[in-house]
Amino acid sequence: MLTDQQQKIIELSKHRELLKEQLKESSEKLEALLLEEGVGKSFQDPTDNVVFEIIVPKGGYTYYSHVGYDRTKREGERSGTLSLKRAKELGYNL
Repeated sequence: MLTDQQQKIIELSKHRELLKEQLKESSEKLEALLLEEGVGKSFQDPTDNVVFEIIVPKGGYTYYSHVGYDRTKREGERSGTLSLKRAKELGYNL
């Protein structure tokens, strides 16, 4: 018989595996869209003014993507991966 804690561990591990699979699928779809859009392109989310620039990442900790993006910080975040200076250089008003 499992303890409540052991049962919770099993449930959380199953949930985590599902999230990992969803993350993998969405990462693959995102990478395909980024490649289609093209490295060097930029755009701004009109709902919160976050700026995205499609870049070739320098590397990653858990996996390596051939294309990714940097973005300005969202409200409440300390910083983003795309500086406000760079977003302004790209022609965006923040």
